[in-house]
Amino acid sequence: MSSSTPDRHHDAATAAESRPATAAESHPAATAAARLAEKLRSRILDGEMPPGTPLREEELARRHGVSRHTVRTALAALTAERIARAVPFAGTRVATLDDDELVALQQLRAALETEAVRLITAAHGTPWPAGIVEGTHAALDRLAAAEAAGDWITTTRAHAAVHRAIVDAAGSPRISDAYAALETEILLLLAHVRPHYAAPGLADEHRRYLELLPTDGGEAVRAHLEHSTQLIRAARGSAGDDDRPGSLPVPHRGGR
Repeated sequence: MSSSTPDRHHDAATAAESRPATAAESHPAATAAARLAEKLRSRILDGEMPPGTPLREEELARRHGVSRHTVRTALAALTAERIARAVPFAGTRVATLDDDELVALQQLRAALETEAVRLITAAHGTPWPAGIVEGTHAALDRLAAAEAAGDWITTTRAHAAVHRAIVDAAGSPRISDAYAALETEILLLLAHVRPHYAAPGLADEHRRYLELLPTDGGEAVRAHLEHSTQLIRAARGSAGDDDRPGSLPVPHRGGR
């Protein structure tokens, strides 16, 4: 037994030396591009770079000390996430969602969330077991805390986590991945559009939404997101009129 141990160690070392390098090891520029994309994503979703802001390759390369190729790779990643857009003959800019795009985004969210809710009910019946909604209740508590702190950016992320927890409870990785791919778009929009909710109005509204889902299913999802669309459009219109966040009463049900 003991005489074979060195051989095993030697074999492991040889295998480690002969294994293919990871993407990050083979292509350090890919890691640099990912880091730059994350920096830009954070600034965009924190509201520091409003929709329409130019993302100039030369300026970003100089500011972050990277090559223009690295910048192009990072911008391509943000464009794939739909939070940046390449405009012909004008370069890349932070994306702007118009009303039609907002409606399309909400419709896709509704389709995915409705199917997730259907899968949960089909698997677990009604009411949903405590273990299924545990993650959503924890996300709701974090949403209430963010609201109470008056931190809008943290609130938008906590709000997204509530919906993500509902979808993830379905146990479908494909649906979860598709839903997560939409998250940055709604975070971008809400970084600059703030419907008025007196704390903890948003958290309370989503607690009611969670209560409705096992019995109302897709109808509750569609009502929730249709009302969300109305609030966002109204708040965006109000902000455009007087350059301040829209102020709307807290609805009885529905929401973002």
